[in-house]
Amino acid sequence: MSTFTYELAKFIDFRDTAELARVRAIPRTRITEHANPDFHIRVEDDSDAFYTAFATDIVSRIETSREEGRRCVLILPVGPVPQFHKAAAMINERGLTMDHVHTFNMDEYADQDGVTAPVTWEGSFKRTMFDVFFDRIEPGLRPPEAQIHFPSSDNIERYGDEIAELGGADTCYGGIGWCGHIAFWESHLGHEFDGDLEAYKAAGPRIVELNPMTIMQNALHSFGGDWSNVPPKAATIGPAEILGAARRSFWLDGDLGGGVSWQRFIARLVAHGPVSEFVPGSLLQTASTDFTMLGGVADDVTIDMA
Repeated sequence: MSTFTYELAKFIDFRDTAELARVRAIPRTRITEHANPDFHIRVEDDSDAFYTAFATDIVSRIETSREEGRRCVLILPVGPVPQFHKAAAMINERGLTMDHVHTFNMDEYADQDGVTAPVTWEGSFKRTMFDVFFDRIEPGLRPPEAQIHFPSSDNIERYGDEIAELGGADTCYGGIGWCGHIAFWESHLGHEFDGDLEAYKAAGPRIVELNPMTIMQNALHSFGGDWSNVPPKAATIGPAEILGAARRSFWLDGDLGGGVSWQRFIARLVAHGPVSEFVPGSLLQTASTDFTMLGGVADDVTIDMA
């Protein structure tokens, strides 16, 4: 086989080709190995079991804190979605009262001026969360609406403080974006920090310009492939809120079936590459984190033109 070499596209922020080659070559048989014993990687091949485990994780945190008589503070993503249907059903079946629960969603879309989407827009994350989770929970069991929080252009300056004032999150849930983002904390934001990783870790909520890969990723799974319909900006939490949680639980389900997964390479770069401000998810390696991949995401990274 002949060799063909080329430079990375200019918009790609992490550019260490030796490290990219190293993580690309990690086989599925070794993907759960990690030097940090607090960074737990596992693979779940069955999709129903994957989402059930995700839902169980959420509900068990709510239930345990209730039994211990303490507040439960959770940072939640919008995607994936199936676990929220399952979690709502579990809460209803158990009659689990959630008046001790405070939730903070990671992010929300915004327009070119940084004004966040209204709940009436069909692409709003707030609207989605009520549709797929909160409104599916019996009214008497739901958290008070004042304890259900979403970042917006109105509250973004204080959003991190609101989490901190409750003692920080017990658990931060999330996934990994195509560019390596966590929440909408995008890879290109790393250019602002001039290699100062500690300052990067301390950065908090803001309005951000979405990365081109994020636009395409979200067009693929939420907008019918219509990249012209994806907003250009978003409100998001920062590394400070994610690392400030007592625990992180991240779930990667970017497997489209038929041997196709958009998340296969970035899962490796985040979990096994160097900790870098140009790969936001790599920060998870430095903290206590559960990192669960749906089976196809863990499969080997290969070129397959067939």
